[in-house]
Amino acid sequence: MTDKAFHLVAEVSSERPEALGKLLEELIDGTVEARSGGFHVDGRMRGADARGLNRFLLSALRRVEKRTRIRSEWTSDGETYKFFDYVPKGVKPASGDPEGS
Repeated sequence: MTDKAFHLVAEVSSERPEALGKLLEELIDGTVEARSGGFHVDGRMRGADARGLNRFLLSALRRVEKRTRIRSEWTSDGETYKFFDYVPKGVKPASGDPEGS
């Protein structure tokens, strides 16, 4: 299966957000903006599917800080996949970024 480009928009929160900032910047090709209790992420990642990328990202973050939460939207090929932590919350047509690039 080939890798696809995904546009990621996410809210990451944690008991110790200071421990996650550097890792997010290494993993995400985009912006990581500090917020109260966490980060707003807007960037790009490549992978086979949104679920796998979401799992990879949250697992990496939880290795650093176990009580990390993520609300994410992954857009590629005209569809947006929503997740809360590891749980898929639905798929909808993409708005404003139909190519995910």
